[in-house]
Amino acid sequence: MDIEKVKLETEKRIREIDSELGKPKVISDTRKMGLLGKESTRLKELLAKIEKLKKINNDIVGAEGLYNNNEEELKQMAAEELSRLKKEKDGLLKEIKITSIPPDPNNEKSAIIEIRAGTGGDEAELFAGDLFRMYSRFAERKGYKMEVQNTSRSSIGGIKEIIGEIKGRGAYGDLKFEGGVHRVQRIPTTEKSGRIHTSAATVAVFPEAEARDIEIKTDDLKIDTYRSSGHGGQSVNTTDSAVRITHLPTGTVVACQDERSQLKNKEKTMKILRSRILAKQEEDEARAKGDVRKLMVGSGDRSEKIRTYNFPQDRVTDHRIHLTLHNISGILDGNLDKLISTLKNEAAKTG
Repeated sequence: MDIEKVKLETEKRIREIDSELGKPKVISDTRKMGLLGKESTRLKELLAKIEKLKKINNDIVGAEGLYNNNEEELKQMAAEELSRLKKEKDGLLKEIKITSIPPDPNNEKSAIIEIRAGTGGDEAELFAGDLFRMYSRFAERKGYKMEVQNTSRSSIGGIKEIIGEIKGRGAYGDLKFEGGVHRVQRIPTTEKSGRIHTSAATVAVFPEAEARDIEIKTDDLKIDTYRSSGHGGQSVNTTDSAVRITHLPTGTVVACQDERSQLKNKEKTMKILRSRILAKQEEDEARAKGDVRKLMVGSGDRSEKIRTYNFPQDRVTDHRIHLTLHNISGILDGNLDKLISTLKNEAAKTG
């Protein structure tokens, strides 16, 4: 990393932001002011770290001078100081690299999470329910609010498919690396021989898109209404309150039936539709740019196995970062902080 180049570019951008913040058009835009203010704060923190690095480099030169002194006592003191300074320098360089990467603007948004049972029959549906509970408990611990948008439950109490909105500032930033295939290895309660079964469920996470984030033309939508159905397909409503919307240009289909009101189901469906389309657009752009950090976000490729929950070994392994933890009950109870923080740090390193 060329530190001097980073410093010059950072100073230039701070001047540009200061100029922008003085424009009447920006002053009247609260959202724009907030974004620019956050960027300015981050860049000033980056400059402070660069100045600190400059001081450490000067201190290293001074310590090296002492080390070259013939007196053994001074050499030993200088060697200890050099060791400390170089360790501090390495840590600071990592901080500078991370701070110099612009954060994902979606990180502060609420999240749309979709969980679907995969291979494994009844056991996969039960595991999908476990995952939904895990994310619900995580949301509760973080002060977020989980609101179910659409659900399809199985007759044994599992989940075939569920879509929820995790509302709260920063929810997407916390959960965006959860997308992909989650695999479970355990003995089902119905298995008399005690054999371990492997089942799977898929998770997708999108930033909640607002109407201003993406333009969707009414002519591009095919809207169908029908009666809500429960287990086995039986009707649970006497009116056509369920809504299915197809975005014709992309073929994206979203349906909601949990609300008794057709209008509320339509609002929920459009919210999920916008989020899916925007996430796909951003993923395609990241792929074209070769943005490794963005492509770590598994909202599109649901074939990638990202994590295994092994009950007999009390083990949870995230295969992307080669992290293994041994507290499966705690993790399934929403204690995801260690996994999430490690994933965030690893993504920052690849930036």
